[in-house]
Amino acid sequence: MTDLLGAIVPDHVSWAQTRDDRGGDELFPQERAVVARAVAKRRTEFAAVRWCARAALARLGVAPEPILPGVRGAPGWPAGIVGSMTHCAGYRAAAVARRGPVRTIGVDAEPAAALPDGVLDAIALPEEAAMVARLAAADPAVPWDRLLFSAKESVYKAWFPLAGTFLEFHQARLSVDAQAREFTAELLVAGPVDRFTGRWLCADGLILTAIVA
Repeated sequence: MTDLLGAIVPDHVSWAQTRDDRGGDELFPQERAVVARAVAKRRTEFAAVRWCARAALARLGVAPEPILPGVRGAPGWPAGIVGSMTHCAGYRAAAVARRGPVRTIGVDAEPAAALPDGVLDAIALPEEAAMVARLAAADPAVPWDRLLFSAKESVYKAWFPLAGTFLEFHQARLSVDAQAREFTAELLVAGPVDRFTGRWLCADGLILTAIVA
């Protein structure tokens, strides 16, 4: 499988990905309890993304331990670790790093398909919607509306561990660089950071975005 996430995170970030539903037999009892009443799809996603997380942690020399959802579902990482997990249809991934060199990570994966009708209007600022239209006119092969959505998801995942507060879609203003495959997010609320930069990729039927800060 193409190294999708590895193409957009720096070398000091450990990552793993899979297109398979795996790891179900490796869940800790505490993790099994979290999804005991969940539908089968949720259980397989939960297990596979934790398989990715533990594979990435192992490359940092971190022994396996439960990764339980905490406040607002954010994963509880081992001491001294920051990270992010993501899953969508046919893809699961995780990225982790030592706290210190890295303060926070946010990654997101989405199908490389246009957003359903009405979603862009719900998530985009007027200037972002105009940007998406310009990008789509220049390169219709990339679903730019979906890329904006994914980038905003990565922004939230990077923001929450630092701020401990929810971030609405309209509380970050994004600009996308099509040539450099990068994006910048300006945070429009007071908090521990006022800007994130990230990278994006459209390949193998997927959109991936990542922030490492």
